[in-house]
Amino acid sequence: MVNRDVVIVSAARTPFGRYGGSLKDFDYFDLGAIPMKEVLKRVNLEPKIVGEVFWGVGDTSVCKDVYTPVAARQTLLKAGLPAETPSLSLDKACVSAMSAVKLGMMAIKLGEIEVAIGGGATSFSQEPLIVRGLRFNGFRLGDVKMEDPLYQLGYKDFNPVSVDTDNVAAEFGISREEQDEWAYRSHQNYGKAWKDGKFKNEIIPLEIQQKGKESFILDIDEQYRHDTTVEKLSKLKPIYGCKAVTAGNAPGLNDGAAAMLFMSKKKARDLHLKPIATIVAMISLAINPNRMPEGPGLAIQKVLDLAKLKLDQIDVIEINEAFAAVPLVSIEVLCHGDKVQVKEVQRKTNINGSAIAIGHPNTASGARIMMTLAYELRRRGKGYAVGAICGGLAQADACLMKYEG
Repeated sequence: MVNRDVVIVSAARTPFGRYGGSLKDFDYFDLGAIPMKEVLKRVNLEPKIVGEVFWGVGDTSVCKDVYTPVAARQTLLKAGLPAETPSLSLDKACVSAMSAVKLGMMAIKLGEIEVAIGGGATSFSQEPLIVRGLRFNGFRLGDVKMEDPLYQLGYKDFNPVSVDTDNVAAEFGISREEQDEWAYRSHQNYGKAWKDGKFKNEIIPLEIQQKGKESFILDIDEQYRHDTTVEKLSKLKPIYGCKAVTAGNAPGLNDGAAAMLFMSKKKARDLHLKPIATIVAMISLAINPNRMPEGPGLAIQKVLDLAKLKLDQIDVIEINEAFAAVPLVSIEVLCHGDKVQVKEVQRKTNINGSAIAIGHPNTASGARIMMTLAYELRRRGKGYAVGAICGGLAQADACLMKYEG
């Protein structure tokens, strides 16, 4: 049988902008095209080499064509890929970009294609307000009620995701103080990693134009707060009736895009490209919709079982900080409540920060996690990394990667 191991050869992303921040005026397709074009440029490959694009798209209402845009295709055309390049836009909320890479990996392993781009883009800042029910109601005069899709972010037939997270964290005995401390740690770890130059490989510096002011270069994620303290976090009020979840121990509503170029190991050898990392295994799962914080822990265990590896063989982990409670709960799940092991696993988890400090443009985050871990492995020269992310009514993905030098 032909060896069809899959390797990542190039990975890049925009800086992640705050809600209403520096990326707020970027057209959705232009935003996604930036890293899609960059991953090819970095390894000096012609766009025609890409067999298919798999792209995470969580909210089409921000697109200029609101009704059934083909976002992956519109983005790849903006990025200069040939019109003959097939593509798939997919929506699994926060899980989307990691699932996009998984679908591309599957196509490569099947022998259908040799090279793929996977990733995603999100623009919370361009989210429109919605007016429902006017079309057939004979509206002529009076006030119109507008709906903000970002308020109590979640799903109408279910609790806000923050409320479910708050409830599950309480079940596990994870306090408000622990969540605030984890949020503070995320900012501290990110700040050190950025100062050490760890994000230079992945972040594409962008020139930001300002009306009436000089342009500037954005090369850092805007969600990061260098002056955050546990004391400041402790003073924030909980949101949406939660007991412990606040705006400080949750991520922001962010703008950004991330892309990865990956291919069969044989193709990389033929092109004389040195991989950033090898994808060992990827999995997707779903659990009860109100148990979201447990999802990444269960997904990590499943991907380790698939690869026949143990948790103590993993050198570095990232569990997306959909809330601070998510990695805290998932680590408890992974360690089956063993407090000694919990502390050991926490020490190697989110060592460069995660969504609370980096930002969470949700349908880009899965690819961002993978590239952050891949570059970390390359700096170390060897080892295993696992990343996991939850979203979309308690779905979750996990990816296991290795670097062999």
